[in-house]
Amino acid sequence: MDDLRPHPLAELFPMLSDKETAELADDICTYGQRDPIVLHEDMILDGRNRLAACRFAEIEPHFVDYDGDDPLGFVLSKNLHRRHLTESQRAMVAARIVDWDRGLNQHTAGPANLQTREAARRLSISERAVAAARRIHEHGAAELVEAIREGRVSVHAGEALSELEHEAQIEVLRREERDIVARAKAIREARQRARHTVRLAHMEMVAERGRSAAPGKVERIYPVVYADPPWRFIVREEATGREKSAENHYPTMETEQIAGLLAELGGVAARDAVLFLWATNPMLLDGLRTLQAWGFTYVHHWIWDKEVAGTGYWGRDRHELLLIGRRGDAVAPLPGTQPETVHRERKGPHSAKPDWFAEQIERLYPGIAKIELFARAPRAGWDVWGFEAEKASARPPARKRGNAGKAVPA
Repeated sequence: MDDLRPHPLAELFPMLSDKETAELADDICTYGQRDPIVLHEDMILDGRNRLAACRFAEIEPHFVDYDGDDPLGFVLSKNLHRRHLTESQRAMVAARIVDWDRGLNQHTAGPANLQTREAARRLSISERAVAAARRIHEHGAAELVEAIREGRVSVHAGEALSELEHEAQIEVLRREERDIVARAKAIREARQRARHTVRLAHMEMVAERGRSAAPGKVERIYPVVYADPPWRFIVREEATGREKSAENHYPTMETEQIAGLLAELGGVAARDAVLFLWATNPMLLDGLRTLQAWGFTYVHHWIWDKEVAGTGYWGRDRHELLLIGRRGDAVAPLPGTQPETVHRERKGPHSAKPDWFAEQIERLYPGIAKIELFARAPRAGWDVWGFEAEKASARPPARKRGNAGKAVPA
């Protein structure tokens, strides 16, 4: 019994306190050891606290061997049902079962090798919390990690404190709880200001570079227009107080700027034209308003199912909308050629849209002049406009591409 070591999976969860261990020992003395200690690979998979309590009470423990094929699932099931863990404590567990550069997969294989998303799902927490826990494991002092595992510090506060040197982290942990929270808040605010400054500089760089790539006027008009505007939409995270927007990834535009773009560029769309305009759920009304401002009437929309749910106040968004508008005598697709309205494809880099949608437009309108607005790179067979498109009318060989970058007009 003295030679038994805990299995790495068992160490995902913290041990009970000395007081709790003594209470468990009293319970075992009174009612006996209800649950056996489970061994796997000659190590304790479940029951470290029961073994400690038996040693404390000087009682011979009862052991059984694990006979399942999912030791991680077994450990999670036992501990999540047995303990009342906070979100932060669950995040620290999830961080340790993800296959990062190093982790439990060097000790065990199979089910322990999980992706961040799957770990978050199994622990019923957000991916953001798992990412915060990962940073703490990588940059936090041992004392900070233990404080979060014990429930004394939240994972969001711990992530901020992990930016300090280890000695500074330990010094902060010696303070009162309100002082720890205040210090973490100050670090987050300073980090937010620094990131905002970097984003502003990035926006200016893109704008300066883009003025030579995106002409102020478009020389011709097009019967097919495809656009993915950089909508400006800001949300505030209740847990962290941070403001989040697409500005973290690319320069954005106010809806009024987007709505006035076609007039600024000299028309762009033909008298008889069809428009395909991307809009997210919270920007749906802005998308419809822009569609109308560009001179189109809404007729339909397609849906991109991104397979993975993101964030949202009223529901976790996992789809985006491609609004379809027409004006004049624009020709609708021939009966039987229309694609299904929902396309499912896992999301890639931020804002990148699947090529499938542009390919459907090409199939429905072959041999017709088409332009993509806010393009990041040239697309074969299309004219493109955007600060990050190399040339406004390039037609290079076909290639796989993404529309992760956005463009702001000069």
